[in-house]
Amino acid sequence: MSFSEYIVYVDEAGDHSLASIDTDFPVFVLAFCIFEKQQYINQTTPAVQAFKFNYFGHDMTILHEREIRKSIAPFNILQNSNIRQHFMADLSQIMSEAPFTLVASCIDKQKFIHRRGRNENPYHVAMQFGLERVFYFLQERQQVNKKTHIVFECRGKKEDNELELEFRRLLDQSQITGMAETLDIIFADKKVNSTGLQLADMVARPIGRHIMEPTQPNRAFEIIETKFRRSSQGNIRGWGLKCYP
Repeated sequence: MSFSEYIVYVDEAGDHSLASIDTDFPVFVLAFCIFEKQQYINQTTPAVQAFKFNYFGHDMTILHEREIRKSIAPFNILQNSNIRQHFMADLSQIMSEAPFTLVASCIDKQKFIHRRGRNENPYHVAMQFGLERVFYFLQERQQVNKKTHIVFECRGKKEDNELELEFRRLLDQSQITGMAETLDIIFADKKVNSTGLQLADMVARPIGRHIMEPTQPNRAFEIIETKFRRSSQGNIRGWGLKCYP
């Protein structure tokens, strides 16, 4: 088995519980960032490291969208409005220039309950939508039967075991030829300083916000929108962005 030229990093926004729904963010978003490995090695990772050295003096800081948004330590430097302005401009530039392709699933949890009840797991449904579109991307680039790793952040032993079981079940039952032979799952500890996972963390929430409030200004989504996988006609919906239901 040879390895593909791509690697995929996955992160989420919102929670996938149907027991209680956050009225401020009643959606669940699962984002898949597809990187060509050589570009990731030579361009993306050095740019993020240089950014961290500039603002923190080291590259051990892990970028988290929520902590940045709320100026929580170590991002309490952003309480200074001048630093925040420059920090956000530089981070936006990194996101804009980072050469990755985006696939995302967004689930409206209340509508999901009405459509499918409370027994199905929105995370699993979102994962299926995402994996299929990631595979189509790889298929278009002649990467079928070349092992492509899908990197998920660890959430806990029980949750990770359930996720891996569902991942392999989806591939085993898929009618899409070559998908099971191409995709593989790998877990990364939350403390792993992975550039790909950190950028995936940056994109998930703005997608959810745009779906909920499409007319509201959303600078982050304006940048992210350029990354989505598209049809030959330039369509995003159904190609790079799957909204359900």
